[in-house]
Amino acid sequence: MKKIIPILSLFLIGGMLLSSCSKDPLDDMTAEESQIYITRKDSSANFSSYKTFSIVDSIAVANNSGEGKELTDDDIKLIKLIKQHMQDRGYVLVDTTQSPDLGINIMRISYTYLNVVPNNYWGYPGYWNTGYWGYPGSSYYFPPSFGYYPPMFRYYNTKSDVLTIDIIDLKNVKKDNKLEAVWNASMKGVGVLHPTFYEKEIDAIFKQSPYLNANK
Repeated sequence: MKKIIPILSLFLIGGMLLSSCSKDPLDDMTAEESQIYITRKDSSANFSSYKTFSIVDSIAVANNSGEGKELTDDDIKLIKLIKQHMQDRGYVLVDTTQSPDLGINIMRISYTYLNVVPNNYWGYPGYWNTGYWGYPGSSYYFPPSFGYYPPMFRYYNTKSDVLTIDIIDLKNVKKDNKLEAVWNASMKGVGVLHPTFYEKEIDAIFKQSPYLNANK
């Protein structure tokens, strides 16, 4: 079974793994220098076999205040960017009622920590219940062929911002109605949730994923 190695757009700095006694290396970085983009795929997925997709109509959010969903003007911009890249790759946008082959979930996570960043952000993945896609009762998951899904980065910091995008297989649903993710992108670092960087971030994760194409 092939194991997928996550693609990193920037080198991780060794100092990020130092103890809490050390100076936070992010203090000496610009916002862009701190940003890390990671993409992963299901090694068994044939991405050209999918032809249509649908995307959530709002953004799942998790922060110190709790969890919920939002749709601001900036969220609309983010959703539009993802739609455009999928269409540029040959996928056809359809409504959720038209049995799309792929479903796209988006989540913004912004949390202030007093200690080390934990492995699990508010139960992610799966905050978007599968009921949205017509399969209520459980969360989607990453199958073994997706490769090892590692924990989020752990280092001492005061604030952690993460933007995640999951693509779910709605075409090959298991008999027990369990849904599998076939692709994931995680963007972390200072400013990743600022709309100024959205275009750059979405461009980067799609460039890292040339296999995400309906025509290949």
